[in-house]
Amino acid sequence: GAREGARPAGAGRRGPLPAPRGSANESARRGALRSAPRVLKARRAPAGPSPAHSEPARSPAPATAPAPAKRYFTWDEVAKRSGSEEERWLVIERKVYDISEFTHRHPGGSRVINHYAGQDATDPFMAFHIDKGLVRKYMNSLLIGELSPEQPSFEPTKNKELMDEFRELRATVERMGLMKANHVFFLLYLLHILLLDVAAWLTLWFFGTSLVPFLLCAVLLSTVQTQAGWLQHDFGHLSVFSTSTWNHLLHHFVIGHLKGAPASWWNHLHFQHHAKPNCFLKDPDISMHPSFFALGKILSVELGKQKKKYMPYNHQHKYFFLIGPPALLPLYFQWYIFYFVIQRKKWVDLAWMMTFYARIFLTYVPFLGLKGVLGLFFMVRFLESIWFVWVTQMNHIPMHIDYDRNMDWVSTQLRATCNVHRSAFNDWFSGHLNFQIEHHLFPTMPRHNYHKVAPLVQSLCAKHGIEYQSKPLLSAFMPPPPSVRDAYLHL
Repeated sequence: GAREGARPAGAGRRGPLPAPRGSANESARRGALRSAPRVLKARRAPAGPSPAHSEPARSPAPATAPAPAKRYFTWDEVAKRSGSEEERWLVIERKVYDISEFTHRHPGGSRVINHYAGQDATDPFMAFHIDKGLVRKYMNSLLIGELSPEQPSFEPTKNKELMDEFRELRATVERMGLMKANHVFFLLYLLHILLLDVAAWLTLWFFGTSLVPFLLCAVLLSTVQTQAGWLQHDFGHLSVFSTSTWNHLLHHFVIGHLKGAPASWWNHLHFQHHAKPNCFLKDPDISMHPSFFALGKILSVELGKQKKKYMPYNHQHKYFFLIGPPALLPLYFQWYIFYFVIQRKKWVDLAWMMTFYARIFLTYVPFLGLKGVLGLFFMVRFLESIWFVWVTQMNHIPMHIDYDRNMDWVSTQLRATCNVHRSAFNDWFSGHLNFQIEHHLFPTMPRHNYHKVAPLVQSLCAKHGIEYQSKPLLSAFMPPPPSVRDAYLHL
């Protein structure tokens, strides 16, 4: 999801392109001016003789540059500009844009927009941006033409009827006001995080630093970190405020000051995941295939045919518990985020992160000393990692995993996501990511409205024969299914 408010500077064009303003309107305006009666004001001659002013003033002949012809393209021509060479095009609302030189300036990151090169990006454009009118103005410099009139609005790989009905559903959702946030909900959510944070410190202050208060403090801080992770997710998706500025500011505060992580790093990874969930080489959340796990039947069969073994996949359902949930945050993310901000010179993110570490050390070193604080910190990251990985992966890893097949928006999201049954605990425990289907279809929708749109999504899926999966929480907490390792081993 690209951020609004950052204007692409000097986006380049390739070849002779039409004027960014409507060429037909510009030609009509000039014609009207030429046909209108002219009234010439007499020029006052300057003092002193001047041969240049000895003749009556003449108006300069109007410039009549021919309007550039409108350029038309076919889907095949667009598909060839998918990034395999230098050119990258994409289509939004039948208009063709050249993003070749713009990708590295795209506010949402270069990869997320590159994932749609050569394809129609209308629905992800609608899904990720909250101020579409503003973004369209900045897109004018990238416009190179449009689809030919005889070309359909969808590629052959996409279900036209399904997409038409989904767009009607989105319009209905917007009319119902389901894209507007209840600010009281998010304020109370933030307050409950801050109160838990204070309670963790008070536990050591009141009960001392023996084993039981120490462990209780660690559990409270793990809850703070996980719940702050769900809240920063809301701000990162621009789903709380109607303007990007306030969402970005609160996003920096929650992920930077409350969690000690960079907002730019989260954006870089997470928007790719939403653009192409469970698409190998495009979704970073499944980049662990095949280095650690064999994911999905299709990719596992591919590995089996190639006779490639990076790990003992026949035991992956056992070592998943050792490598995945407990190790991701303390052994990988904790170090990589610093490399990310320094390598990309994200100094604002680094400043927000340092406020988190300064606060942790200043408040807990007086109780625990330096070694005790480090022990507490990594215990918190360990517990948070288990919680975070189970919640984020229970909705995706069991689902279909494949290369990008350029399917329509609904099919792409439904094949890669499933839900967990609704309950007050499940909603809180998962940050409402138990409604993963609705969240992926409407990523900027405030989370407290997911349950309201769910029946409409279920109806759409039932009409088109699309499976809408929802599981109990414990059933969702299952390791990679045996069918995955069997697909590899039986070849």
